[in-house]
Parts: sequence; C-alpha cells; structure tokens
Amino acid sequence: MAILSDYEEDDQKQTKTPESVKKPFNAVLDSSDPLRFLQTAFEFVARETDLFKTDSVVKDVNGLVRTVKEKLDADERKRKEKAVSAASNGATSVKHDNKRAKEDSSSSLPAQPAVSVKEPEDKKESKDDNKKGLRAPNKGNGLDMENYSWIQSLQEVTINIPVPPGTKSRFISCEIKKNHLKVGLKGQPPILEGDLYKSVKVDDCFWSLEDQKSVSILLTKQDQMEWWKFLVKGEPEIDTQKVEPENSKLADLDPETRSTVEKMMFDQRQKQMGLPTSDEMQKQDILKKFMAEHPEMDFSRAKIN
Repeated sequence: MAILSDYEEDDQKQTKTPESVKKPFNAVLDSSDPLRFLQTAFEFVARETDLFKTDSVVKDVNGLVRTVKEKLDADERKRKEKAVSAASNGATSVKHDNKRAKEDSSSSLPAQPAVSVKEPEDKKESKDDNKKGLRAPNKGNGLDMENYSWIQSLQEVTINIPVPPGTKSRFISCEIKKNHLKVGLKGQPPILEGDLYKSVKVDDCFWSLEDQKSVSILLTKQDQMEWWKFLVKGEPEIDTQKVEPENSKLADLDPETRSTVEKMMFDQRQKQMGLPTSDEMQKQDILKKFMAEHPEMDFSRAKIN
C-alpha cells in the first residue's frame, strides 16, 4: 500500500524545474534594428560561455566584425565588376549590331550627295600658302632659318648669324657685294652664301660682331619700295601680303614716298579682305561718274580692266 506522502513527493519532483536546465536562445532578427539582435546574441553567449571573461574579447569581436565587413566589401566589388563587364560586352555587341544594320541599310538606300563643309578663311589661306610654297613671315617681316634669321623694312634688311661665344672680329669673314652675300668663319665653310633677292647699296652696308656671339649685317636696299620675298636664292619664300610694316617709321619718309607706302599698305589690306584696290576703286568711280553724265548710253556690258 502506497503512502500519501510518497505521491506528493513524486508530484513535486515532476513539477520542479532543476537549475541545471539551460535557457534556449530565443531572438528574432529585425532588419530595422539589427543591433538589438546582436545584443541578445552577445548576452546569450556571455551567459552560456566564458568568452566575455577574457581580456581580449573586445579586440576579438572587433576583428570578427572587420573580417565580415571586408568579405562583404570584396563580394560587392566582384558583383559590380561582373555587372560592368556584362554591360560593356552588351554595349560592344549592340555597337556591332548597329554598325551591321547601318551597313545593310546603307547598301539598300540610294547614294546621298556629299555635303561640303566650308573651312574658315584663315585655314583656307594657310592651305593655299602651303600649296604655293609660301611661309608666313616672322615678327620682323623676314624668316627664321636654321643657322640665321633676317628681318626687313622697306629700306633695309638686317641679318643675325649666331657664332661660337668668344669669337673675335678678326675670325669673321663677310663679303657684301651688290647681288651676292658670303658670311662665315675664316678657314671654315660659309654659314650663309648666295645671290640676294635684289641688289643692295654696298657703300651703305656694314656688319658688326655683337657680344662676341653673333654677327649682325645691315643691307641697304637699292629698291626701297619693295618687300623681299627671300634673302638669298634657294631659301623658302615668304608671303609678302602678310607683311606688317611699322607705322611709326612712315614719319621718317618724304611725303611722296610715304604716300606710295601708304597706298601699298592699303592695297595689301584690301586684297587680303577680297576688296578692290585703290586703283580699282578709282576706275569704278570714273565709270560711275561717266554713266551719270551719259544716261542715254547702255553700260550693261561695261567692264573695268
């Protein structure tokens, strides 16, 4: 026969929860608050293990977080690289398809007339000059060559020839003739030699050694109403229409010469702009005046030569 106290003791054993039973981990990840989930996880680990009793726990946790972050970043870079590569391959494929479609469509269409693009005037003039073999003058209205340079005014030509530093005047050989020039160092081949573009006044020509490093030669033109196209025969020609004379020097000329020079400068500018020269304008004025005086005459076929 069982004793009542025995049943009560069994019931107490069945209903009593021993302290040794561990609580299970129970947490739900909320994407809007992931830190709360981590806090619950850390508390569970701290309760069930000795991890947080070590001195390096903070360092170890930080290292774990850093490792996970680096892995995620690497995965993200790979994903972007694959996306860019796929997009590039797709664009190349579309480009080839468009090119092929364009070729197919162009082959089936009638030929279209070519469209001409008008070039700027300055580029057109440059191309014309190149075809003619002309060069633009330097700032002194001359030309810069490999071994020397020269500039000019309507009256004179100035040549500059570099020589080795320390050169003495007695080592210079310079022969100036009416139509010929020869310059160099004694005992060596001439630096500059050739027939001049036009004759010069030999008595009014001279040379000098500048700072023992360059020879300066002044040539006085025989014809002081013309621009030289080159210094000596064989060198490139300059475009004399692009010569820009110094206006300040006009005051040094006599009235007749100054008037002629101004007329030349005016005609040069008119030609560059495609406008009539002073002589052509004078002829047009004469014709207009004559037409006004003789209205009975037919001038429809009149031409100005």
